[in-house]
Amino acid sequence: MKSTWCALGLAWVCSAAAAGKPHEHGVARLDVAAESRGFSLLLEVPLDSLVGFEHEARTDAERQQLEQALARLRAGAALFRIDPAAGCAAKSMKLQSDALGLGGEKIKEGHAEIEAAYEFSCTDGGRAGFVEAQLFEAFPRLQRVEVQTATRRGQMKATLVRPVTRVPLAR
Repeated sequence: MKSTWCALGLAWVCSAAAAGKPHEHGVARLDVAAESRGFSLLLEVPLDSLVGFEHEARTDAERQQLEQALARLRAGAALFRIDPAAGCAAKSMKLQSDALGLGGEKIKEGHAEIEAAYEFSCTDGGRAGFVEAQLFEAFPRLQRVEVQTATRRGQMKATLVRPVTRVPLAR
């Protein structure tokens, strides 16, 4: 699943992703790549952190929880607000989850994860000083977000925990 996102301009994280990050409930991983004309964001999160279960939805309540979580993920402009100085707008998004059969064949083994890839087009992405991630509000079960950023100013890592939602793009 991870190799699919390498084509989205996130090659700098593909070697780390291919190494296999541990599946940890309550923890999401967010990769942010900024260029002058756009941003690419890749969110990886265990399904349990979004809906409280990692199996195929069995009841109407679980199906409703899952649909609400997918709708929140699809609303990239509501989940991620890029510094207005960059003049960015949501361009596209893709969801992938082997457990849910999104973006590929449905596989019912192991831990269930979901990946969401977002593309934003910008008039001047280089002016962005931050990305605001509204993940804790959208997904209350989420406890921590491990972030990697790559901009023309350099690369860095950060950890978001409640109530912090802002990812700085400059040191």
